[in-house]
Amino acid sequence: MATENKNLSQYDKNNLPDAEPFQFGIVVSNWNNHITHALRDGAVDTLIDLGAKEENIILVDVPGSFELIYGAKLLCEQFLDAVIVIGSVIRGETAHFDYVCQGVTHGIKDLNVEYDTPVIFCVLTDDNEEQAKARAGGKHGNKGVEAAVAAVQMANLNQEIGISDIDFDDFPSLN
Repeated sequence: MATENKNLSQYDKNNLPDAEPFQFGIVVSNWNNHITHALRDGAVDTLIDLGAKEENIILVDVPGSFELIYGAKLLCEQFLDAVIVIGSVIRGETAHFDYVCQGVTHGIKDLNVEYDTPVIFCVLTDDNEEQAKARAGGKHGNKGVEAAVAAVQMANLNQEIGISDIDFDDFPSLN
């Protein structure tokens, strides 16, 4: 495993953009909520640590990971600066795991293509509960923290060079 015995959730606040001017949405699956709520708490705490105002963080609960897509779509339509989707899918005895993981992955990818709001993927896809716990505040850190850092970076990128600010006359033409 690439992250074996590594905690990737540590960040240097001084090397990250200030989150104060941004509005964030976090969509959280209630399935496996002992995992997803730990991820949510890590994300919220990190956004606040990076300067986000509590009133600029919108939390939305959905029943399961598949519903994250619709919840994120609704938030993207609100013109937030970034949206984080948080879920936990743990492999069972059937192919359901594969269908949910693939569907959620493709759905979030589609939102990133369709909207100008970055949607950050924080959906754990683990073989067992022990692996999920290790990534929700355990030995591998908290992936919610990492998602929040990515959300701030992407919101800042979008602000700096977002599509609405691009002057296409500055780029070479194919003609």
